Amino acid sequence: MTPTLEARSLVVMRDGAAVLNDVSFAIAPGEVFALLGGNGAGKSTTLLTFLGFLQPTAGDVLVAGRSVGDDVEAARAKIAYLPEAASLYGHLNAYENLGYFLDLAGRKVSRAALDAALDQVALPTEARQRRMQSYSKGMRQKTAIALALLRDTPILLLDEPTSGLDPVAIDEFHAMVQALAAAGRTVLMVTHDVYGACQVADRVGLLRGGRLVGSFAASDAGGRIDTETVHAAFAAREAA
Repeated sequence: MTPTLEARSLVVMRDGAAVLNDVSFAIAPGEVFALLGGNGAGKSTTLLTFLGFLQPTAGDVLVAGRSVGDDVEAARAKIAYLPEAASLYGHLNAYENLGYFLDLAGRKVSRAALDAALDQVALPTEARQRRMQSYSKGMRQKTAIALALLRDTPILLLDEPTSGLDPVAIDEFHAMVQALAAAGRTVLMVTHDVYGACQVADRVGLLRGGRLVGSFAASDAGGRIDTETVHAAFAAREAA
């Protein structure tokens, strides 16, 4: 089976330094893969390279078996990207923001579909017609997650997706990601949250200083990745 996302000996240099250094991994359809690392580990750089905003210095990134560099727009058409701080318009409400960005993506979505996505992320009904400038960070994040879902792409790239969410909303988000993966979507999530990565991912890759220095997989029979093992490795690497 062709991996949906693949990094092959990926090197990305910025300002003369290697932000990513010989990073390789492959993610299958229906799999959730979490890249775990501290600040400056190269997590967001990985996502931006898959999106074609950064060019590999060496190696390659592939979407559905095809190099992103061969056709950036075709690769992006398969991806919904959720940044850590989504750029939503403060003077527009949730419906207007979703409609505007979906129009840019060439998607026409009914009001019922918008409500279904906002229900899925648990954005309160009474807030949906309020201007975004009145929203908390968590509410803005929920709106951005709904937008990613409405793109209806086979691939989700998530950059610190639970930032600003409360514990209940985080658990709901993780359940939603696992349901999307069960339906066949491929998810690449980058995070510094050890617990969250272990809770939601099928596999976790530990990224430090631009190198992939550890890999952890869920046990058979639907088990989760052992949080203590990953935390110990993460703490040891960060202290090194």
